[in-house]
Amino acid sequence: MWARTHERSRRCSGGRSLRGRGLSTAEALRRKGFQGGLTVLGAEPHLPYDRPPLSKQILSGTWEPDRAFPRRPAELSALDAAFVLDDPAVGLDAEARTVHTASGRVLRADAIVVATGPRPRVFAGQDGLAGVHALRTLDDAWALRAELMASSRVVVVGDGVLGTEIAATARTMGLAVTLAGPQLASLESQFGPLVTGKLAELHTGRGVEPRLGAAVTGPAERNGRLTGVELATGEMLPADVVVVAFGAVPATDWLAGSGLKADNGVVCDSWCRAADGIYAVGDVARWHHGGLDTLLRLENRTNATEQAGHVAATILGERRPYTPVPCFWTDQFDVKIQVPGVLSADAEVTVVDGGMAQGRFVALYRRNGATVGVLGRRMPKQTRLRRQEVVGAFTS
Repeated sequence: MWARTHERSRRCSGGRSLRGRGLSTAEALRRKGFQGGLTVLGAEPHLPYDRPPLSKQILSGTWEPDRAFPRRPAELSALDAAFVLDDPAVGLDAEARTVHTASGRVLRADAIVVATGPRPRVFAGQDGLAGVHALRTLDDAWALRAELMASSRVVVVGDGVLGTEIAATARTMGLAVTLAGPQLASLESQFGPLVTGKLAELHTGRGVEPRLGAAVTGPAERNGRLTGVELATGEMLPADVVVVAFGAVPATDWLAGSGLKADNGVVCDSWCRAADGIYAVGDVARWHHGGLDTLLRLENRTNATEQAGHVAATILGERRPYTPVPCFWTDQFDVKIQVPGVLSADAEVTVVDGGMAQGRFVALYRRNGATVGVLGRRMPKQTRLRRQEVVGAFTS
């Protein structure tokens, strides 16, 4: 969350978990010439860090945790911002532009940017059961790594991007990995059967055991100890560790009574404005995308950075609607998949560069005659070039 305080025409940023969204907004404001004061408010005790490495380099141990911090203390000091850590926002009055924190702080502002991100979905009753983890924060990643290092079997519950990344990382660490989820193939609802078939080959070829096509009802335990997870079919998948990775919910509960509309995120106009002087960025923002003429919420680092820069410009007086081409990537084992645009399982998919047999290709996704998405596997240069083919679908 960002706020520009009345005291010195300053801006303040913070949220439930302080990651790249708030920092990106602060840096964009400074870069665009804002000279007032900045305050950054966050729930975690850590300075801003990047989340994409958590499920890969941090979890695997190829990076020490401090490598997830994109800026050194000296660089943060140069921002001339006050970082208020370990003090979550618990209330907001949009009309008065006032933020209340858990410790009792009251921050009044000219402009506020909500950047509180998401909280992971979890099983009912999983709290307090040792061996069951979610992965959303740096502390989550470090705690999960410690337990994986002392275990031999893990079940990853979640057949989306995060679940498949965690499964790949755990397998490279030498664990026996079972991947469970309701889809018949991982990421099938996004990528469609042609591409997910190659993804399945990648995972099974590296030793990941799929148990897909059935919902997971919850963790199984005996005498207070985790034994695995139960499927809706009645099957039990044994595990020493269970990772829950089946989505996240925008962290908007603290906005009850604020005057903002929260519906699968903070609802914003085309300028990412939720109310006069109130903006939202990142995973928590659900804004009107003028090119698509619909409300859109994106959960990826690329959008968070671009949206933060756009909101900073808007606060400083620019008037341009935010109409990005969505883009994300995922690294699984030694394979990078890049996706500009929006994919769907019912799109017409055509491989236009490389070849499926070689495992290096670019595929175009078309709907109603228009190219709406590009998926590139191990072909970053060609993927960047093909991105231009989807721009018209999001800016017209």
